Formats: sequence, structure tokens, C-alpha cells
Amino acid sequence: QVQLVESGGGLVQAGGSLRLSCAASEGIFSPYTMGWYRQAPGKQRELVATVTSSGTTNYGDSVRGRFTISRNNAKRTVDLQMNSLKPEDTAVYLCKAEIPATTLRYWGQGTQVTVSS
Repeated sequence: QVQLVESGGGLVQAGGSLRLSCAASEGIFSPYTMGWYRQAPGKQRELVATVTSSGTTNYGDSVRGRFTISRNNAKRTVDLQMNSLKPEDTAVYLCKAEIPATTLRYWGQGTQVTVSS
């Protein structure tokens, strides 16, 4: 079982930047597609960004061009660089690890990001 721990959340003013990091516990890491999702109060969980085992990235429409996802298989981490933050980016950000087409998927506990106007 993979355990995921997110860090780097906090309070930032609109237009600012934050970098989130997700660290995975010991075990096989490189085969997993890693992703960041977010959930705001009263809203459904939505895709922020994913990166596959081969490095292919995918972004949600609302963050494309502002956020960048990256992974480091040696360090077992996946980071999310968030620039030009907007108040609507306020949410709990969750890290996910999954092997596509299987039932293997794990979630972290989440980290709060609050963007003030």
C-alpha cells in the first residue's frame, strides 16, 4: 500500500505562487500515474494535473498555463508549482497515485490552499 503525504499549502494573495509537494512511502513508485486534484467546499473534486510513469502531463482547463506538475522518481515525490493564483483556486489539494486500468489507487489527506483577493 502506498501512503501519500502532501505539504506546501497555505495562505497566499492573488497573483502569488505556491509549490505543493507529495511524498510517497517506500515501495514501487515509478509505475504509478501521479496526480493532483482539488475540492472546494460545496463543489465536486476536480482534476488539477496528472503525470504518467512516462512523464506525459495533463492539466485541467482552469489551471493550464499557470500550474506545472513534475515528478522525481528517485525521491518518490510529485510537485505542483502554482503561479498566478486566483481566489477560485482556493481548495483542499489532494495527491493521488494510481496504476491505470487497475484498482490500485491511493489518496493523500490533502493540504489547504487559500488565495485571498
